[in-house]
Amino acid sequence: MLEKKFIGNITHFFPKPSVAVLELEDVLKAGDRIMVERGEESFEQIASSMQIEHQSIKEAKAGDAVGLKLDKATKEGAKVYKIIE
Repeated sequence: MLEKKFIGNITHFFPKPSVAVLELEDVLKAGDRIMVERGEESFEQIASSMQIEHQSIKEAKAGDAVGLKLDKATKEGAKVYKIIE
């Protein structure tokens, strides 16, 4: 069974570029495996493209609002978890 750790909430989602604004409560690094959940819907992906103020970053910390490229659409209020392997 997968172990997951809550790292933040999606506060905005922009469908055309498929980018979410993620308000972090923990550290997120490029390459981390994440799960996005909202209600019954969920999907997993690798956190690959992250930005703060239009600058690409490799790591973000608690308190940061990060632009995160998503593989699938989601909605505001979705919860994001880091998958612990």
